[in-house]
Amino acid sequence: MESSGEAKDGGNSVLQALSAFFARVMRRYLPDPFVFAIVLTFVTLILGLVFQHKTVGDMVIYWGAGFWNLLGFAMQMVLIVVTGYALAKTPLVDSILVRLSSIPKTPRGAIVLATVVCGLASYLNWGFGLILGTLMAQKLAVKIRGIHYPLLIASAYTGWILYGLGISATIPLTMATPGNPFLKMAGGLLPMSQTIFLPGVIIDACILIIALPIINALIHPTKGVLDVDPSTWDTGKKAAPSAPAPSLTPAERIENSPILTILIGLCGVGYIIYHFASGGSLDLNTINAIFLFAGILLHGTPRRYIDTLNEGVRSAGGIVLQFPFYAGIMGMMAGSGLVITISNWFVQISNAHTLAFWGLISSFIINFFAPSSGGHWAIQGPFMLEAAKQLGANLGKVSQAVQMGSSWNDLLQPFWLLPIISLARLNVRQIMGYTVMAWIAMGIVYTVTVLVW
Repeated sequence: MESSGEAKDGGNSVLQALSAFFARVMRRYLPDPFVFAIVLTFVTLILGLVFQHKTVGDMVIYWGAGFWNLLGFAMQMVLIVVTGYALAKTPLVDSILVRLSSIPKTPRGAIVLATVVCGLASYLNWGFGLILGTLMAQKLAVKIRGIHYPLLIASAYTGWILYGLGISATIPLTMATPGNPFLKMAGGLLPMSQTIFLPGVIIDACILIIALPIINALIHPTKGVLDVDPSTWDTGKKAAPSAPAPSLTPAERIENSPILTILIGLCGVGYIIYHFASGGSLDLNTINAIFLFAGILLHGTPRRYIDTLNEGVRSAGGIVLQFPFYAGIMGMMAGSGLVITISNWFVQISNAHTLAFWGLISSFIINFFAPSSGGHWAIQGPFMLEAAKQLGANLGKVSQAVQMGSSWNDLLQPFWLLPIISLARLNVRQIMGYTVMAWIAMGIVYTVTVLVW
């Protein structure tokens, strides 16, 4: 790493000073995400003792019973990250990123592009966008000198938060999926026209895709810039694969042959077409299937796909480690009744018009302890849906507000930075301070939206 600077822009000094302050706070006080999860485990245990009057033994039992409850969901999350990585590393996508990285000529232009690219990709799919945005930022960091690299990675991450308004948002997807566990409570399916395609949600997405890049560009520091030294970096470029040599074994020839890739890829594409033609919905499993078979086809041979997937697995290591701990926290939240108590505090002061707002706030708080919108909807959802029915509130708006609160909290909860820090070669403390200004802006936008509702 090396230092460089930019000409001072006095008009941005206040934003830069605030951002620098939050960056210093995070660098000093934010622990590693795994330590953060352990601390939250004991915070939850204490909350159960104080507010639910449970014993330590009770809370430990709830913790242990919940520890493995999210294995299926955790595997879905790992597959989204890993298959998203493999798709983002295909020659086609990589060539697009290379072309895009040649557009900006200044550090602030690069920050704007990284935020926009990640935001648009994440609106389509959160797993793909999470990885694609990081890879885009890396290419920009290598090409353009004078970028504050931690801010560049943080900017891509703030763009990722648009997933909560997009077509892969877990709660709206779940509520629109036939056979989901909330069908009876909701009185049927909630189509996406009642959640992510609400006019207010679409307007929020448009506002944020414009506002976040501007905010991130304005807070770029004028001194103490942490720049990337390209000579120490793998730029992501790989030599063009050569044709299999005659000396390859029969097994190696099969691994490097496109025939099996084409056959299995066509089978996958055929099934996906059948799935949608027969009335199937876009759920997590379908998204994973699309990513998997698109990646296999675009890589061309089984060997290339295997090698790339093995690289991507490293980015999912933190998720594999921490998901059981958060499942244990959720077990304590559910078993002790804490999540009901927290939700009930807000419902008691709600009416049909304000329930969505308090759903946003309660979801924001709960997401510290259960940083997975699907996971915490499993314990908060039944209570919120029942409250919405009793108060006569709009079920779609309440569900979407909970999703927005969850994604809003992700700018402060470091769990979903785990795949990014592995790729970016930074630690969480270097990144999180630069997400606070975006968190404030997003909070204002979301709060206004749900209050207007």
